[in-house]
Amino acid sequence: MEEELLIRRYFDAWLHQDASDLEELFDPDIVYVECYGPEYHGIGQITQWFSDWNKCGEVVRWEIKRFFKQGKQAVAEWYFECVYDGVVSDFDGVSLIVFNRHGAIREIREFQSKAEHVFPYGEF
Repeated sequence: MEEELLIRRYFDAWLHQDASDLEELFDPDIVYVECYGPEYHGIGQITQWFSDWNKCGEVVRWEIKRFFKQGKQAVAEWYFECVYDGVVSDFDGVSLIVFNRHGAIREIREFQSKAEHVFPYGEF
């Protein structure tokens, strides 16, 4: 449960545009791979990305749908919505998360899926 709260605190940091918890949440050598390609190494790059992104963007919703944990690894399924440069976008996603021995986030790898789902053979 503690790990899920840590991830919720991270999502809340984006929702409130507040980077004050990032150094506490992440291992100093964090590796973060975003779902559309960018990769960040180390807490310095994470805080720079956070600052730069929030100049043009705002996270409107970032909700955990499901959370699974086994040992020092976890999976979070989520829904994300933001406004960036005046453009609204949203998608479903999954984060593969690894925690260090002290419980800080050591690695995050994100994957995304379209939020709008279609049912070519009808809903069941």
